[in-house]
Amino acid sequence: MLSTAHRVRTAKDFSHTVRSGARSGCRNLVLYAVGTGTENPSRFGFIVSKNVGNAVTRNLVKRRLREAAAAALVRRPLGLDVVVRALPSSASAGWPELSSDFERCLASSAKRSIKNSSGRTGDGT
Repeated sequence: MLSTAHRVRTAKDFSHTVRSGARSGCRNLVLYAVGTGTENPSRFGFIVSKNVGNAVTRNLVKRRLREAAAAALVRRPLGLDVVVRALPSSASAGWPELSSDFERCLASSAKRSIKNSSGRTGDGT
């Protein structure tokens, strides 16, 4: 279970991360990540729509993604806001496949978001 400090909770934070974050996609999910600075804790949010399946299936997918996020927090405890959008194929994916997709997308998005945030000057240029 992710603590409140490690969850993206507001609609504003979700839309900011999705709109301005670095996007990386795999077969089972799309992951958006935006750098928040090294002093802020990493936070994760999940979007699992009805296209994924019924309530039981969606909750299973969310539990698996939360577990993958908890494991990622050990390696990246600071500096990222991440939103994970589960695709319909995630319903039939097993734990090994879903977690490897999560790790691959997180590594790719995190690298790009940190590179993009360090390249900004803060004055709009």
